[in-house]
Amino acid sequence: MHQVPQPYPATPLLQGLPRISPDTTQDAVVVVPGIMGSELYDTERDRVVWGLADTGWLVRAWTTPGGLRDLRLTPDEREGRTGRIQARRLLRTPAWCPVLRGLEPYTALVRTVAGSVAAPEAVLEFAYDWRLPVAVNARLLAEAARRHLEQWRRHPAHTAARRHRVDEREGRLVFVAHSMGGLLTLAALCDGPDGDLARDTRGVLTLGTPFRGAVAAAVILNSGRGAPVPLPHRRLRRLASAMPGLYDLLPTFACLDEGLNVRPLTPVDVADLGGDKELAQAAQEFHARLDGRTPPGHRAVVGVGQRTMQSLTLRQGVVVPYEHSYRHHSNGELLRDADGVPRCFDVAGDGTVHRESASLTRVTVPFALQHGALATGEAALEAVTAFLQEDEHLGPAQGVPELGLQVPDYVAPGAEWTLRVHGADSPAGLECVVEAVDGGTAFRTRAALSADDGADDGDDVGGGGGDDDVLAARVRVPADGLYRVVLDSGDGAPLTQLVLAGPHEPAAED
Repeated sequence: MHQVPQPYPATPLLQGLPRISPDTTQDAVVVVPGIMGSELYDTERDRVVWGLADTGWLVRAWTTPGGLRDLRLTPDEREGRTGRIQARRLLRTPAWCPVLRGLEPYTALVRTVAGSVAAPEAVLEFAYDWRLPVAVNARLLAEAARRHLEQWRRHPAHTAARRHRVDEREGRLVFVAHSMGGLLTLAALCDGPDGDLARDTRGVLTLGTPFRGAVAAAVILNSGRGAPVPLPHRRLRRLASAMPGLYDLLPTFACLDEGLNVRPLTPVDVADLGGDKELAQAAQEFHARLDGRTPPGHRAVVGVGQRTMQSLTLRQGVVVPYEHSYRHHSNGELLRDADGVPRCFDVAGDGTVHRESASLTRVTVPFALQHGALATGEAALEAVTAFLQEDEHLGPAQGVPELGLQVPDYVAPGAEWTLRVHGADSPAGLECVVEAVDGGTAFRTRAALSADDGADDGDDVGGGGGDDDVLAARVRVPADGLYRVVLDSGDGAPLTQLVLAGPHEPAAED
């Protein structure tokens, strides 16, 4: 499916047969990554501070004092005086973050996009400093997209490509955006400085974008409160608490369960759970400007079938997340049962973003993929190709469309942990492999799946195992490092999830 841009003009395959025109778009494509999806470079210290290829660096960054210090926003950066940190390119190596878990590189996505355009110059990889507010990066995206389109329209390959397209129209913009990148794109088109940019855009394809936020963002700001947690989670909370981009991912939908009432989080709630009230207020105002807006020609690729946090309670400053959500009637009234108790719905999602937050409209393409793999899964990449070529996409692959994978985000080397597979009552036809991401660590093992005995190893949210359609396997990894779990059902769309192994002993705080 990874096509190579076809030359112009197309050459006949056999003597006497008609010439086949290349099925490539004349449009200019902008690829926008998600949070933590851009490599960051510290210009003052002359070094990469996020996105190094050495997976051992990940362990050190999350477990040693000062490992993430360079990523913290300085007082100048909080005031808008940026430039110390530069985003140089999209992530090209696997990365990891507590709660958000595995972050796969964007090389496969960019390669897929390149296979459907008329020339490499038609593709813009928009890297950005994901620590900053989405609104700031959206303005930069709007400016970069406008320059990109104007340059592409002057390219000879653009002129040649138009001859093979319906009406020979001029090229327009197409955005392919993962996770937070979809919020940037929406803001750039609907709230940005270029009022004509939306008119010059053919379509927007989003991959797991939390348009209405994610409970996971609240969990990040609360990590380390109320109960012992692994060291990386405490490191993340300290980093994220002053990072405006993270606040833009807080849930805006009614998610705070108060017993007989469910309501959205307020800036006061965010302060109570450990966040910054002013940053929460700014994020709330940002989302208010986008409320009810949709990008032109929008199609959403949405992760389904994965256990996903969808609501929460706040008890004495401690967040307790749950894997169910709530719905409202068209008049705004909360759905309740006969006793007046709010009705709960488990709509699942991609493990980070629940399904209804990733869907602005009913035009969605569902795939049983984890959030970090939505930009790398074979089926999702086929949806990208179809969108760029303006073909009709027929939906997800058949087989086991609702298969789910649950893996701890952080484990200790040598300690046994549990991975679980949801939506399957038998291991027949399933292959599960755990392998080291770093080539320097030669480790690969098959995980023996069997019926889940319901044992809780502490990684469950809102309930444990013991269900009839849950399989489990006990796994050990030998050393510190990054590992990938691959679950293959033979349907051509394997599920993947990254897990980091490192020390659990307390270390001195930064």
